[in-house]
Amino acid sequence: MSARPGLILALTRDHALSRNIILLIGAVGTIACLILAQWHVGALWALLLFAPILVLALVDLVQVHHSLRRNYPASARFRWLFEWLRPFLRAYIVESDLDGRPFSHDARALVYARAKGAVDAHPFGTELDVYSDEYEWLAHSIAPSRNAPGQTRVSVGTDQCSRPYRAARLNISAMSFGALGAHAIEALNLGARLGNFYHDTGEGGLSPYHLKHGGDVVWEVGSGYFGCRDARGRFDPGHFADRAAHDAVKMTEIKLSQGAKPGHGGLLPGAKVTEEIARTRDVEAGQDCLSPPGHSAFSTPIELVEFAARMRDLSGGKPVGLKLCVGYPHELFAVVKAMLETGILVDFIVIDGAEGGTGAAPTELSDRIGMPLREGLILARNALVGSNLKDRIRLAASGKVSSGAGIAMNAALGADWCNAARAFMFSLGCVQSMRCHTDTCPTGVATQSPARERALVVPEKAERVARFQRATLAALHDIVVACGIDSPDEFTPDGLRQRISAVEMRSIDELYPFVEPGELLDGARDERLARWWAQADATTFKRQSV
Repeated sequence: MSARPGLILALTRDHALSRNIILLIGAVGTIACLILAQWHVGALWALLLFAPILVLALVDLVQVHHSLRRNYPASARFRWLFEWLRPFLRAYIVESDLDGRPFSHDARALVYARAKGAVDAHPFGTELDVYSDEYEWLAHSIAPSRNAPGQTRVSVGTDQCSRPYRAARLNISAMSFGALGAHAIEALNLGARLGNFYHDTGEGGLSPYHLKHGGDVVWEVGSGYFGCRDARGRFDPGHFADRAAHDAVKMTEIKLSQGAKPGHGGLLPGAKVTEEIARTRDVEAGQDCLSPPGHSAFSTPIELVEFAARMRDLSGGKPVGLKLCVGYPHELFAVVKAMLETGILVDFIVIDGAEGGTGAAPTELSDRIGMPLREGLILARNALVGSNLKDRIRLAASGKVSSGAGIAMNAALGADWCNAARAFMFSLGCVQSMRCHTDTCPTGVATQSPARERALVVPEKAERVARFQRATLAALHDIVVACGIDSPDEFTPDGLRQRISAVEMRSIDELYPFVEPGELLDGARDERLARWWAQADATTFKRQSV
C-alpha cells in the first residue's frame, strides 16, 4: 500500500468535501444545466444561478489575499454577510431593552417618544436592577415643592461681558456641518428656534445652515479655526469678528478637546471637502482638511485666557467659554490660576466626558483616553468653587445626556446646564446604525449624500427636536418638584446616591471630595486636590514639582 492515505480518507480527514461544498454544487449544477439544456430550455435559466456560483468559488479558490476564501471558496463569504448583518440583528433581535451601547433600546425609545409627542410613561415598574452596583438615584422629599417655576434659565456672562446670554437647561451640543448633513443642521437649528434653546456649531465652522432659521447659535472655534482662519490655518481676527457679529451668534466657545477623541484633532479627507464645506471652513475644496491636535493661538494658560478675552472683544462683548475633556487635573487648575493672576475670566466652561460621541475616532482614544464626565465635572466644580469663581463662571456638562434625570444628576455635581448631541440626533430619527463615518447614514442625518438627506424633512424633524427638548425639561421640572426644591440650582451632591454593593449605598459627597468656597486658595483638605493645585502654574501647562 502507498504510504499516503487514499483520496477518500484524505477528503474525510481534511473535510475537503464540506469546505468545497459550494464549489461542488456550482460545478455539478453548471454541468447538469449544460447537459439538460439540450432537451429543456428551462435549464438555461437554472444556469444563470449555478454558473455565477461556480465562477465565484473558483475566484476564491485561486485568489491569494484571504486564507478563509481559499480554504472555503464562496462559503467563507457568508462570514462577511453575517458580520455586516450582526449590528442590525443584535439591535432588533438579540439585545434586551436595557442592553445596547452606547445607548440602550429604552434610552432611545424615550427620546423617540418625546420627539413624536407620544406617551413616554413606563408601565409595571423599573426594569433596572436597583441592587446592582451600577444603580444610582436622586433623593426625593416628603414635602414636594409648591413654588418651582415651570422653566428656569441660566444667566451666562461675567462682569467682563457686556452682552450676557440666558441659556436653557438643555441645548444642542457640538456637531459640525460636514459630519452632519445640511438638512440635519437646518432641522436642529429650526428646532432650537422653536424651543428657545441654543445650537452649538461644532468646530466645522459657522455654516449658512446654522444661520438660515434664526435659532440661537454658539460658535465653537477649534484648533483648525474653521470659518475664522487665514491662508496658513491660523486665527484671523478680522474674519472672526465679521461672523461673530451675526445676531444669531449668542456666545463663542474655544474647543480645547472633546471627550470621544481628546488631544487628537481630526482630518476630513479631500474627497469629502465639497465647495460648500470649503467655503464654510475657509479651506480649499478637494484638499484634506486638517484640524491639528493643539492650538496655534496660545501655548500657556495665561495666553489661553488672553485669547479668550480677545475673542470676547472681537465678538462685541458676547460671552466666551472653554470646552474640554479633562486630562491631567493640574492643567485645568493652571487655567484657573491664570484667571486669578490676570483677572481675566472666561464666562463659562463646558466639560465633555470621555463617553461623549463623535462621527469617527480611533478606538483606543474613544475607549481609553480622557476622563469620564462625572469625574471631570466634579473636578471642574471643585476648581471653580475652591477658587471662589463658581458664582461668576458657569459650568456645563456634555456627554451622554438624554433625560431629565441625567440633567438633574449633573446639576447635583455642579452643572448649570447640559448639552446633548446624540439624543438630539435620535430626535431627528437616528437609529444608532453606527455608520456615521461612512457617509451612508440610513436616516439622512450624518451624510452629505443628497439622495439620503432627502429622507430628512426639515420642518417635520424640527418639531421633533423642539418637542424632545420641551418634554425633557418638563421631566426635569417633575424631578425638581419631587425633590422638594425650587430650581435645578439647588441640587446638591448629598442628594445623589450611588450603590456600591448589593447591601451598601453612599451619597456622592461621601465618595468624592467636594471643596468649600475658597478652599483651594487656603489649602485643600483632600491631599490629591492640594497636590494638583500645587502642581499647577499659570505660565505653563507642564506639571510643577512639589
